[in-house]
This record gives sequence, C-alpha cells and structure tokens, in this order.
Amino acid sequence: MLLITGANGQLGRCLQEVMGEQKALYTDAAQLDITDPAALEAFTKSHLLQGVVNCAAYTDVDKAEEEPERAYQVNALGPAHLARLCARLQIPLVHISTDYVFDGTAHTPLTETDKACPLGVYGKTKRQGEEAVLGLAHTAAVIRTAWLYSPYGKNFVKTILELGRTRAEIRVVSDQIGSPTYAPHLAAAVVRVLECLQKGEKKLYHFTDEGVASWYDLAYYAVRQAGLNAQVLPIATREYPTRARRPAFSVLDKSRIKKETGIAIDHWTKGVDACLKKLSW
Repeated sequence: MLLITGANGQLGRCLQEVMGEQKALYTDAAQLDITDPAALEAFTKSHLLQGVVNCAAYTDVDKAEEEPERAYQVNALGPAHLARLCARLQIPLVHISTDYVFDGTAHTPLTETDKACPLGVYGKTKRQGEEAVLGLAHTAAVIRTAWLYSPYGKNFVKTILELGRTRAEIRVVSDQIGSPTYAPHLAAAVVRVLECLQKGEKKLYHFTDEGVASWYDLAYYAVRQAGLNAQVLPIATREYPTRARRPAFSVLDKSRIKKETGIAIDHWTKGVDACLKKLSW
C-alpha cells in the first residue's frame, strides 16, 4: 500500500484524483504526525507499506521566520524520520521540495546541480529535508516544484480571483520570476516518477509547468481569463514588503525529469485554464 502524507493539502488532494481507484493510504497530521518517530513506527505495524509520497510540509513562508523550530520539525526532521523508516522497510520515498532552496540570483533556468542557497527559514528547512531524504533513504526521489496552485485550499490564483471579484484594482509584484505549477500536473509527475524509480536509486528532479512568468503575469492572465474587470497593476518587491525574502528568479530547468521519465509538460497557461474550469469561472 502506498502512503500519502499531507493528503489534505493541494498536492495530496490532487494525488487522490490522479490515482483514482488505485489503493493508497491518505493521511494528514491528525492521522499521522511525521515528526513523531513512535507514531510512524506504530503506523507501519498496522499497515503494509510499499512506498511513501511525502506531501506534508510547513509552507507558510513568512510565519516560518517566527516559528523556525516548528518549520524545522515538519520540513527537516519529519522527512528524516520517513527516510529512515523507508530505508528500514526497503521501500521508495518521494519527497516534495521547493524552488525556495535557491537565492534567486541566477539569470538562467536552475538545474539540479546548481548550488542551493536558501534565503529564509522555509527554504533552509526544506533544503535540510532534501538532504535528509537523499542521505538516509535507500530508494528516493526529491522533486522540487514552484508556485503551486489548484482548485483546493489557499493559493495565489484563488486569492487573486477573489480580489478580482471584490476590488477595482489589484497590485501585484512583477519582479519575481518563476514558473506557475498546476497541482494536478505535479501529481501526475509524482506518479510517473514512482513508476520509473528503480530500487537503490536516489534522484533529484525539478518539475514545474512550462514557461516563465512573474506573479503579475500570472495574476493578469487569471483575472482576464476569468472575465473579471479588476485592473491588475505591476509593482516592485520593495513596494510589498514581507517578513521573509523571496527569490527574485527561480525558474527551474526540467530537462532531467523529461529525459528520464518521458513526461510531457504543459504550459502554465493551460494549467490556469484548467483550474478556472474546475472552479467554474
């Protein structure tokens, strides 16, 4: 049986849809606390696991600056516990990471061999989680992604749509550049990576939708495609101060995952269109 942690989050819910009738165990923190080794051990005694996909994460980038220990527990220690467990059981572990492991100073798409240099607590703890998984697991894949959105939960696209419905003007940062990722596309990639992962392999992959955008570009496209009349205006990062620093450029190179798994990746605009259709906009 495949275990999906963080199953009530965006990616976890999309994995449930993508996997359809395939049997899996879907848990969130209330059912299984990955920061508790004893709880993990007890869980394995009552379930026969064949693999783990770790979608659990502390993702509040700004709040992580105020709660570094909690972020460390979930993003670093939790994956380490899972990696040890999977190593003992000799089963594969797929772990989801982030573009925030980079500092944003690059000017060309980042590859898996580029040096990680996170700016804040969130990125640092996610990087520690990557290192734990790749260092401790027997068979593992870490998939870095970016700018995730979906019809579920709280995310940038849904927030922008709500603002577009209630405000005449929306100001959005235009000097942070990356690649938006529709969570169902990432879910399909996770399933494919699991299918391709051979026993004893340790892989680091980048996956986002194709294309490059700023947050302003994403907001503008979503608002226009939704038929909203709000005016979307570009602003600089300095005009929208946040507690945590964000990478200015975090476009991820996806050559490795495309070559090794054979997946085709849609442009980010197709993801937005699909999301709007799902939300009935």
